[in-house]
Amino acid sequence: MMIHTFEVSPSLPARLEKLRDLAQNLYFSWTPSAITLFTRLDPDLWEQVQHNPVAFLGRVSQKRLEEAEKDEGYLATLDRSHEEFRRAVEGTRTWYASGDTRPPDMMVAYFAMEYGLHECLPLYSGGLGMLSGDHLKSASELGVPLVGLGLLYQKGYFRQHLNLEGYQKESYVENDFSTMPMRIVRDEQGKPRIVHIALAGRDLALQIWRLDVGRTRLFLLDTNLPSNDRADQDLTDFLYGGDAETRILQEIILGIGGVRALAVMGMKPSVHHMNEGHAAFMGLELIREMMVADKVDFGTAREITTSSSCFTTHTPVPAGTDEFEVKLVEKYFKDYYPALGLDLSGFMDLGRLEPGQKDAPLNMTVLAMRLSQQRNGVARLHGEVARSMWQSLWPGMRTDEVPITHITNGVYHKTWLSPEMRQLFDRYLGPRWRQDPANPATWDRVDQIPALELWRTHERRRERLVAFTRRRLAEQLSRRNAPRAEVRAANEVMNPEALTIGFARRFAAYKRATLMFRDPDRLARLVNDLDRPVQVILAGKAHPRDEAGKDLIRRIVGTAREERFRFKVVFLENYDMEVARYMVQGVDVWLNTPRRPNEASGTSGMKAAVNGAIHMSVLDGWWDEAYEPEVGWAIGSGETYEDLEMQDEIESRAIMDLLEKEVVPLFYERGPDGVPRGWTELMKASLQRLCPMFTSNRMVQEYTDRFYLKAHRRRGSLRAEEGRRANNLALWKNKIREGWPEVKVLDIHADTRGLKVGDNLKITAVVHLGKLDPSDVVVLVHRGPLDQHGTIVNGITLTMSPCDRTEDGAVMCSSDAPLRYSGRQGYTVRVVPRHDDLQDLVDLPLVAWG
Repeated sequence: MMIHTFEVSPSLPARLEKLRDLAQNLYFSWTPSAITLFTRLDPDLWEQVQHNPVAFLGRVSQKRLEEAEKDEGYLATLDRSHEEFRRAVEGTRTWYASGDTRPPDMMVAYFAMEYGLHECLPLYSGGLGMLSGDHLKSASELGVPLVGLGLLYQKGYFRQHLNLEGYQKESYVENDFSTMPMRIVRDEQGKPRIVHIALAGRDLALQIWRLDVGRTRLFLLDTNLPSNDRADQDLTDFLYGGDAETRILQEIILGIGGVRALAVMGMKPSVHHMNEGHAAFMGLELIREMMVADKVDFGTAREITTSSSCFTTHTPVPAGTDEFEVKLVEKYFKDYYPALGLDLSGFMDLGRLEPGQKDAPLNMTVLAMRLSQQRNGVARLHGEVARSMWQSLWPGMRTDEVPITHITNGVYHKTWLSPEMRQLFDRYLGPRWRQDPANPATWDRVDQIPALELWRTHERRRERLVAFTRRRLAEQLSRRNAPRAEVRAANEVMNPEALTIGFARRFAAYKRATLMFRDPDRLARLVNDLDRPVQVILAGKAHPRDEAGKDLIRRIVGTAREERFRFKVVFLENYDMEVARYMVQGVDVWLNTPRRPNEASGTSGMKAAVNGAIHMSVLDGWWDEAYEPEVGWAIGSGETYEDLEMQDEIESRAIMDLLEKEVVPLFYERGPDGVPRGWTELMKASLQRLCPMFTSNRMVQEYTDRFYLKAHRRRGSLRAEEGRRANNLALWKNKIREGWPEVKVLDIHADTRGLKVGDNLKITAVVHLGKLDPSDVVVLVHRGPLDQHGTIVNGITLTMSPCDRTEDGAVMCSSDAPLRYSGRQGYTVRVVPRHDDLQDLVDLPLVAWG
């Protein structure tokens, strides 16, 4: 039996058609005036549909719509909100457009496995998705010409349920895409645009969906089509589900399918950005596509592709990267790599830590590193960790020279800021906090907010959080078939006036969610203090296969059920964007306890900070660079320990010491008007210093100025003259690789007797170049003070000047510069390749040391 399908759209009165525009764009999700238009029609229904405006308009009663059509006040609000929306998505006065040197023809394609945009679109699991979503929102606001690519998951990430013992259970709900704010991409004849990928002898068809995020477009790929076999239809069912074979197929869909989707739609991005290694196959498809279209070889196409590709890594440990075994790669790429002019070994070597290792897997982070020239970690400390992790990809280079920089993450304030704080900022900061949140001068006027008004605003948010917690907890208990008395008691949990600590994140062992519970007696005394009570709200999911993470949740729920912790410690199920908003908007202290340096960045604390919460964290991720005593609390001083048990014990005591001696006394030290003046001063300092720095607007501006524009211009330069410069660079690199084994530093000499500060130290070196020319290399001397281990610290690198060739054909070089420091010093000489079109001196990772 064949069922013919069709869609029925809601019947909106003509005067309310503008609601459809607002419903079809994620702009509504960060705009309170737009949200109000839906809640005014039916607030209960709005909650039932999880704040999904498309589903809402499909279910709201026709009678209510007809009433609204006659409501002049409602219509005036609709007209005003729609005009604001139109200006936001069509206006041309943006940060990007205001720059004189920003090319109008640049387009960035941003690839990510997940996007956290709104709770009605469950296409995310955690921080990576939140970051991707905020990146798109800021790109829209700033006018950066960017499109997103991702996957559309039929079931997405799991919903979390806890049984009576606190053990996590997972369930999945099928998404109905027809009732979500997205639509199928169609051609001129109205037919869906389809992308095809050959997979192990079969054809995989992909459908493209479009989702509008302000002025930014996000395209999502879906395999659930009748033309695919059953197994292939299920490939995009789950986010991070399945085995290694499912993962490689999903990453083929994202990387290769994403590039082909852009081509099918006639888009030609000049810059490509891989947000994590999941998208690394993107680079291979760009190379193949260019080889076919421009009739160039692999080397030329690779130079152009890598020159215009950016890669952001979020992984602070090697185990966090995807790796695929040789047999699996061969299964799905045996008909692909010949089109690149490669055999299996050459293809695998692109993603191997050490090329030539026959059985080594293909590492997606390594592949992404090798197919990009702009690379970054997501916080200053994470940049240092990433350089150390991946130093082996640049053998012979010092760790500080590894070409991985950092761009610290930020959050999109408008998504996470409470309505009450928005109103407060509007009154005292004016419109600048909306228009230019990354400018520190915007936040100078925070000092003018009266302490009483700031405190009362925050208290209202804490009251809302407590009400939300009671409601959610009652629902949780009812689902578990808990006794009625226990369900009724949920209406008494938490104290709307008590110091409230929030902890919410993915439950992985290194995040140490139970750290503050190590001494339960001490914690019990703290939360049961009648004069200065403290309460804790926790939330988060463990990966379905992470039994250790699930056990952490079980232990916390068990503790919360003890009589001495009842009503004071609560675990909220199914952590999502809605739960996150209530928590970051309502807590007084945001607690973060990762094991340093395993937190790449972390952004939840930034969301809490913009709402006036005070951050208390281990010096890891973003907090390592943000912390000052005037803006929050640090757990420890950035130490690392070999004995992890000892570290947990020490830092657990440090948390309790801070709470007992600093946090609680400051919170409860009140003036005659009931306002904790010391606490509100801390809130103001936090807002002033953290808000401008840790906004995603600043982050996207950095990506644009430091990465995108450079990549766009470099691509144009290498493609000039039919790609002749790229071809010449590729040929030169081959020449250098072939000739490099003959490059040697034959002799180094310096007269180091009786030197004083201010004297010139002349160093000479004799270098054998073999078949290479002096113009192919640069000889460098690195000089500076020595530490106790004999390592040069705070050194300087000088370029040696080439002199005449010696009798045996070697090149003599020299360096002459004044000495600036006294004490024990050292120097070393090395040779590296040099070419005008190299991104930097370590772009071609070859070095000959003296």
